[in-house]
Amino acid sequence: MKSRTQPLLFIALGTLFFPVLGQAQSETVTFHKDIEPILQRSCQNCHRVGGGGPMPLVTYEEVAPFAGLIEYKTGLRDRAGAMPPWYVEKNIGIQDFKEDVSLSDGQIAAISSWARSGVPKGDPRDAPEPLVFDDSIKWRAGEPDLIVKLAEITKVAGTPDWWGEIESVPTGMIEDRYIKSVEVVEVNDVDPTKAAGTVGGRYIFHHMLWGTAQMDENGRVARDFTAPWPVHEVGRNADIFDDGAGRLLKANSVIYSDSVHIHSNGIDTTGHMEIGFRFHDEGYKPEYQNMFIPTGNSVDINIVPNKDNQELHAYDVLRQHTKIISFEPHLHAPGQRMCLEAIWGHQIETLSCVGYDHNWVRTYQFEDHAAPLLPAGTVLHITGYMNNTDTNVNIPDPRNWQGSGNASISNMFLDLGIKVALSEEQFLEAMEERRQVLNLGRNDHVIGCPLCTVPLVAPSSGSD
Repeated sequence: MKSRTQPLLFIALGTLFFPVLGQAQSETVTFHKDIEPILQRSCQNCHRVGGGGPMPLVTYEEVAPFAGLIEYKTGLRDRAGAMPPWYVEKNIGIQDFKEDVSLSDGQIAAISSWARSGVPKGDPRDAPEPLVFDDSIKWRAGEPDLIVKLAEITKVAGTPDWWGEIESVPTGMIEDRYIKSVEVVEVNDVDPTKAAGTVGGRYIFHHMLWGTAQMDENGRVARDFTAPWPVHEVGRNADIFDDGAGRLLKANSVIYSDSVHIHSNGIDTTGHMEIGFRFHDEGYKPEYQNMFIPTGNSVDINIVPNKDNQELHAYDVLRQHTKIISFEPHLHAPGQRMCLEAIWGHQIETLSCVGYDHNWVRTYQFEDHAAPLLPAGTVLHITGYMNNTDTNVNIPDPRNWQGSGNASISNMFLDLGIKVALSEEQFLEAMEERRQVLNLGRNDHVIGCPLCTVPLVAPSSGSD
């Protein structure tokens, strides 16, 4: 009896064990099958010959020596220094954004597994087709219909930050046109192979507040008080406006800026800004009213020395129904993260939390079906988290107190995201469209739209 039981036992164990071995072998992470597609999607646009990244990450031979560094950088996920540079926290708030290059938990785990298992190359037949890059195309939002080149500026290595006004430049427009997207790029004489390993080492313009205005009869810039154009910041992506809220670029206008912030990148650099506009079709008329509500605090910022997890708070009340197009934290060197919260009645809801990197500022544009739709009276609340200690590599000296100011050693605390105002009719229509697109039922909840399901529970008096 015993002699018959042991073979059966070994057979049973083998039946259980060997499939597991086979499964483990089949799940081995290799460069060509698993890692190369991730690099193509989220890394190679910059990390290639001629790109802005400090080293190419295209071939196995280029990538393998940096496996440990790639594991570390991708593992940072949503904090300063993370790669790819996308800092939206995955465990809170809205998660649907345009141009999202972030990695999933599975992709980050695959990179870690590959780096820790000897960086197996795998079968070249598993490799995706190589990407073909066109370095003549520098406009990520599409080739502009109009490009305006601003004046050149030289920044000498090792000199202090500079901020101030630059020369106004005519746009050359002979007719009014509505704009569907705007993108600002810096063009300079830096050799990418000799630049520092951060975006701050590749460029000299940290940010530029700019606008367009017409010239009066005396040749002076006659500024108006419409919503300004989006602020340019180092490493920033393009701004694609809501389809119903194109911005107007007027005939006979000029581009001006009285707030340009330039820093040294360690080498003498001459550069200029180029602004690319893409037009809506002729005859286009905007549906929504653009609004400028920069939630923030630029008065009583108080960041004490040698302390982490310091909080800044700012509030703003929406006086019109509002659609939030994008969230864009603007902080300075101590900035670690920012959260955007909406308060409506008794409901308090976090819309988004993102990490912050002073070397690479991003704007986060919500997908159309996820853009917050907030009723008038909603309170927007932003919270900034500051680290003024020697654990923050961006801090030159944590013994210094910081208040409000333009220089990197001072601080700013703003959400510069784009918002549009909606009429009562537009607000109701937008919520109805949201209900249809998301197939919302009365028991569903959608982040950022506190009234979306109200008609399903308590129809208004005017309902059928």
